[in-house]
Amino acid sequence: MLNRITISPKQCGGRPCIRSMRVRVVDVLDLFAAGLSAEQVLEELPDLEMDDLKASLTYASRKLDYPTEETPWWIKVAGSFENDSTFDEAVRLGEEWRRSAE
Repeated sequence: MLNRITISPKQCGGRPCIRSMRVRVVDVLDLFAAGLSAEQVLEELPDLEMDDLKASLTYASRKLDYPTEETPWWIKVAGSFENDSTFDEAVRLGEEWRRSAE
């Protein structure tokens, strides 16, 4: 079913589309989010089929299914400075500034 979702850098800015048409997965998701039923989505986008809607939902679900225990961005950034002697000084100055602003 996911073979209905196509991605081409030359179409819709490389965003996932349905069966190489200029109907993006996000277009379908936006219609569902607006409260439309599957039947109403098919009326709005008559070139689509019910399996296209299912493929869009499946694609989105799989794209969002990732571990929530990911390393926070600030730790990734701070980690990149761990061997930099000025980093500790910058942290100290930041903490000092925060205390003075309280």
